[in-house]
Amino acid sequence: MTDAIADSMIIPDWPAPERVRACSTTRLGGVSLPPYDSLNLGDHVGDDPRCVAANRRRLIDALALPAEPAWLNQVHGDRVIAPACAPAVADAACTREPGQVCVVMTADCLPVLFCDRAGHCVAIAHAGWRGLAGGVIPATVAAMACDPAQVLVWLGPAIGPDAFEVGAEVRAAFTTLDAGNDLCFRPSAAGRWLADIYSLARRQLEGLGITSVYGGKRCTFREQKWFFSYRREQRTGRMASLIWLAARSNTHAHPCEAAKPKSGSRLPVSTLAPEGVGDR
Repeated sequence: MTDAIADSMIIPDWPAPERVRACSTTRLGGVSLPPYDSLNLGDHVGDDPRCVAANRRRLIDALALPAEPAWLNQVHGDRVIAPACAPAVADAACTREPGQVCVVMTADCLPVLFCDRAGHCVAIAHAGWRGLAGGVIPATVAAMACDPAQVLVWLGPAIGPDAFEVGAEVRAAFTTLDAGNDLCFRPSAAGRWLADIYSLARRQLEGLGITSVYGGKRCTFREQKWFFSYRREQRTGRMASLIWLAARSNTHAHPCEAAKPKSGSRLPVSTLAPEGVGDR
């Protein structure tokens, strides 16, 4: 089963140094039963704890992780743990230590992965709309203490711009921060707004001087075969995005190679959950 996890893993397509290891899981390759089928990694969503523990062990084995990931208690805030440690109430983690595995869990929110070009530092942030508006990205960049021009970013799987319907208060939260964020919203058929969380993140990163940004092309809501989605199902599992530094003497190929899943079929937008409740 660890082969199934490795085969379905999403490996970032970015020019990171060889010792930087990163990936995002899909919902495939685990033991959890519906509605958590099958690789649910969240221990706070109502799944059988034995299944979650088995899934996490399979993940560690599939990736040959150097340590247990530093699982966080995510609260849609801007706290960054540096160095990465668990358990901790935080929405981001940063490390310069080889073998410390930084991780966030998502099921529509945006996982943002960071590294510097020299391969000295990695970080990760859980960025739903509240985290983005609340400053989790600049807080993570500050924790890295790197020249922004030397930082690379990969945007992992999140809800896409055709599915993320929000109210006027969400749009106002971002346009108050930056009037230019208005470009990231368009009217929905229901008289609300469709938000582009990927574009909102890119604008923040550019404002911080980070222009080497990759990823941002998946949709957890529409790609039901591959991803959990809180907006689509509410009672569902969580994927994980992970990043760590390999020891300099252990810079062989990534354990998952470059196997990437294809996009699933497009799904109609259904009734959405309230903006204030989401994945963590």
